[in-house]
Amino acid sequence: MDHMAAMEEQLVSERVKQKLQDVNAAAQKYLSPVQDHVNFTLQQAYFKCAYECFDRRRSEQEIGNCVENCSVPVVSAQQRVENEMAKFQERLSRALMVCQDKFDAAKLQQVKTSALNDLESCVQQTTEDGIKTLPLLAERLKSSFSINN
Repeated sequence: MDHMAAMEEQLVSERVKQKLQDVNAAAQKYLSPVQDHVNFTLQQAYFKCAYECFDRRRSEQEIGNCVENCSVPVVSAQQRVENEMAKFQERLSRALMVCQDKFDAAKLQQVKTSALNDLESCVQQTTEDGIKTLPLLAERLKSSFSINN
């Protein structure tokens, strides 16, 4: 029976991993326009701006300050995306911890088959809820960066 329970637990573990991969794929799908904007549009503007800073009439200090000012939009955009994704990941982690806590409590009560089913169901619901928030997160970021697509 222990061998069978271990196999069931392994199967559920694989399903949980697949759900997390689904969340990652959805995040990439919804956030790719934002990443493209940061990595191409803002980076391109940064390099054009920085190029204009190199003027022989300026001192090294002035050139350095100018280049640093050029980097502000791209750096702040990257930080904004990273902060939003960190919050998303934190919420998802907390919700998955609740699933794990429920599973651990059920195991202590020795209702393992039910606990595995409940864990899988909880993870399924948590990841679906997380995926549903991604379009809203992407739209919020697009709006803050004035991305129109």
